[in-house]
Amino acid sequence: MTVTILTSASEATPADAHVEGGSLWLRSDELLAATGWELKPEGMCRGEICVPLPADRAVSVVRERDGATWVDVAGFAGYVRQTFAHDATTETWYFGPGPEERRGQFQLLDAPDFELPDINGRKHRLSDYRGKKVLLALWASW
Repeated sequence: MTVTILTSASEATPADAHVEGGSLWLRSDELLAATGWELKPEGMCRGEICVPLPADRAVSVVRERDGATWVDVAGFAGYVRQTFAHDATTETWYFGPGPEERRGQFQLLDAPDFELPDINGRKHRLSDYRGKKVLLALWASW
């Protein structure tokens, strides 16, 4: 089955991704295009920022198999506290922003903008009400 990886910046369907339980394994040469992360000797890197992988962590998220290096993307996301979700029916994985990105949003005290229809179908954006008090009532069946 094809695996789809969604991030806030991209959508990818790596050729050799495979799922084992709660792990999503990608070949290291497909990692950058699919997730924005790259495996380097100094750790997992995004641009010039690298997260070192201690030996005990590296053993659980990096392995050699079939002559290639594989990375458990979900395991690494858990390690750096990046939000992620998996839909097993469609084999779709979503990797959200990491804690450093979320921290910046919370410090601004601005809710992210979104658009929803009212009961008459008229669209409303949260940004249309900037400077005004807004009550958001949320409900979920799950």
